[in-house]
Parts: sequence; structure tokens; C-alpha cells
Amino acid sequence: MPGIDVVIENFGVFAGGFLQTLQICLYAAIGSLVLGTVIATFRVSPIPPLRWIGTSWVTVFRNCPLTVVLFFCAFGLPELGINGAYYWFGVAGLVLYTSAFVCEAVRSGINSVSAGQVEAARAIGLTFPQSLSLVVLPQALRTVVPPLGSVIIAMIKNSAIVGAFGVGGELFSVHATLVSARGLPLIPVLLGVAAGYLIITLSVGALLAVLEQKVAVAR
Repeated sequence: MPGIDVVIENFGVFAGGFLQTLQICLYAAIGSLVLGTVIATFRVSPIPPLRWIGTSWVTVFRNCPLTVVLFFCAFGLPELGINGAYYWFGVAGLVLYTSAFVCEAVRSGINSVSAGQVEAARAIGLTFPQSLSLVVLPQALRTVVPPLGSVIIAMIKNSAIVGAFGVGGELFSVHATLVSARGLPLIPVLLGVAAGYLIITLSVGALLAVLEQKVAVAR
């Protein structure tokens, strides 16, 4: 089949784009999970300024299109004197945007922990940071594996938008390399790109399903 031949003959280009996209998603997932958890602790903090920061963060990034966030990172940050490669600007945009959704997922898990356990932690002399890190978060994170999984999978699909900002080398740019530069047929190339994203999302979904089962057993 001609379509399969296009993918096979240019397998190196697809594989390079796949690995680059996988790397972007890995960095963005780690960054957004860490940052989103920190912002979630701000949202439940007894300190009003921290709560205001957490609420403002979520309000801004949840209601701002990803393309605007990426435009700001790619073109706004250099205007502020922050220079770097578009690769890292793209990762930063994904982290900032996704962290707001991670925050809400983690906050829902924190709110699911019974108030009695929090009161018991305070009764034995634990401070708010100690009770949060030692008692609340370990239980909360177990309950939020499914929603966090949905957020991460959505982030993987959103990573395709990063390619429009000149990152280069990832799956999105395979289209420009093979169709625009080499004149190959469009549909087989797009099918190959779509297959690459499907491999990533389905693999991550399977890993999260296994993790969810293990967490369910642990609970």
C-alpha cells in the first residue's frame, strides 16, 4: 500500500519526531504535576495570600487558551529579557497551562480526606505543612489517579500545538518536513503522525490503568 510505504520509507523521521514528542511530554508532565501540587496546597492553605495566589493561578490559566499561553512564553518572555530556545518555552507553556488542571484534581483529592484525620494530626502537634505532607497528600494522591490521568493525556494531545511555535523535531513538524519540504502525499503522513500520538496516549492510558488498580488494592 502506498500509504504504508511512505511511513516505512521515512520511519527515521517519524521515530525522531516520536521521541522528541515523548521527551516534551515527559518534561511537561513532571513539571505540571509538581507545580500543580504546589498550587493545590496554596489553595487549601490557611494563609489568605497563598489562597489568593492559588485561586488566581487557576482562574487565569484554566480560562486562557493554550495558544495564548504559548504565544506569551515564546514571544512575551523574550520581551521581558528571558531568552531561551523555543523548545523550553514550549515545555514551560504546557507546564503553566496543565498545572491549573492538575491543581484542581489534587485539590479535589485533598478535600476528600476526612476532616477528622486533619484534626487528629493537629491534635498530636503537627503543623499545617506537616499534616498536609504526612497525612493528607499521601491519601489524596491515591484518589486522584483517574482525573490526573485524563489531565496528562489531554496534555499529550496539547503538545501538538507546541510544534506550531518553532520547536522542531517533534511529531507535529513531521508534516512540514515530509509534505511541504519533500512533497510527499498528505494523508499517509498525517496517518503516521496520528499513529505516533495514539501510541503515546494508549501506552500512558494503560500504565495509568495498572497504577489505578494497584492504588485501589492499597486503599
